[in-house]
Amino acid sequence: MFDARIKLLAFVLICSTLIGLTRAQEFVANYDESKVPDYTLPPIIDSQDSGESFQTAWKLRRKELLDTFSQHMFGYQPKSSFQLKCEKLESGPSVGGKALRQQYRVSLGTDAGSQVIHLLVFTPANSSGPVPCFLGLNFRGNHTVAADPEIVVTQSWSPNDAKVGATNNTASEAGRGAASSRWPVEMLVDAGCGVATAYCGDIDPDFHDGFNNGVHALFPDNQPSEAHPDRWGTISAWAWGLSRLLDCIQTNVPEVDGHRVAVVGHSRLGKTSLWAGATDERFAAVISNDSGCGGAAISRRAFGETVGRINTSFPHWFCPNFKQYNLNEQSLPIDQHQLVALAAPRPVYVASASEDQWADPRGEFLSAKLAGQLYQRLGLPPLAMNEFPAHANTGVVGTVSYHLRDGKHDINAYDWTQYIKFISQLK
Repeated sequence: MFDARIKLLAFVLICSTLIGLTRAQEFVANYDESKVPDYTLPPIIDSQDSGESFQTAWKLRRKELLDTFSQHMFGYQPKSSFQLKCEKLESGPSVGGKALRQQYRVSLGTDAGSQVIHLLVFTPANSSGPVPCFLGLNFRGNHTVAADPEIVVTQSWSPNDAKVGATNNTASEAGRGAASSRWPVEMLVDAGCGVATAYCGDIDPDFHDGFNNGVHALFPDNQPSEAHPDRWGTISAWAWGLSRLLDCIQTNVPEVDGHRVAVVGHSRLGKTSLWAGATDERFAAVISNDSGCGGAAISRRAFGETVGRINTSFPHWFCPNFKQYNLNEQSLPIDQHQLVALAAPRPVYVASASEDQWADPRGEFLSAKLAGQLYQRLGLPPLAMNEFPAHANTGVVGTVSYHLRDGKHDINAYDWTQYIKFISQLK
């Protein structure tokens, strides 16, 4: 039964990929600033109040923005009840004894079925108390994060990828530690930080089969459809899953300070971290790394990847309603500076890479700058950078942070060095 299902899912993925590639050939990305269309951005907030009255106005506006982003872009998350169980599978020393490794089985259940997410947590071995922690999803399984032989190899559906030894949509030992450059565990624990992660595919596999897999299957009444085009897509499902992991951390991992957890993500998972931070205010800080279109980049700029391109290549990421804005960004009732602002008043970090023009670094910077104006009205420091950086490896760390790193679409030691400075603000 499992083999038959894997073959069916692989066939669906291959067909979807071929369709996406055919359509992608019709798309030509714009990388010329002079060809960016004229646009007018919707305001983050219209209120002219000040002081406590503005704080109240922002709370009301925040609810309104959350509703609009849910309806038109990410899709509404389910409101029906579920059961959550967090069970520690094992723990032990890691990273040459510098870290404590813990692995948890997070079980989610409804009347419609169950889903298991494996949570991996590293904390400094010799910490004198609970530590601040980064929480983010990974792309290929927890076993790819570090070469530690005790980390469980994912049994969930995996994209075929020779670099991590995944064939027949099944992960293998060959992928152990393959993504360790993106998860510098030793650096993080040396800095007194924890880091927790789970495979995004444990929550919802990253392909389109009509939303019949992962946590979508637990909530049949919340399925996206022609009749319900405002229900959650995969990114919203991943964000919801991050909140369930936070549930587990806050109640079962005493080594982590549950009130100092920063949600972090790269690329599509950076889009996810922004939405997770928007929908769950328990996250103490929000970090978006190279999140691009659908993340921090201004959609109306239509620079690099566009709304139409992303909806064609990845039709499952957002709710069906979002597709009405393909080649029609100017009609969006929202834009991404508002998404970044939804982190307020908590610290927020937007990061870009100089060679990652597909993700529109300038558009990401503009979102952080514009969101910073809201922070200023809330009595907090805005982004301390007025212009897009003229040189790479330039940035500022504060309540609203931004940097432009040299290099391509990735998350690396430079990024994490900045994020360590950023999380140190959390008290």
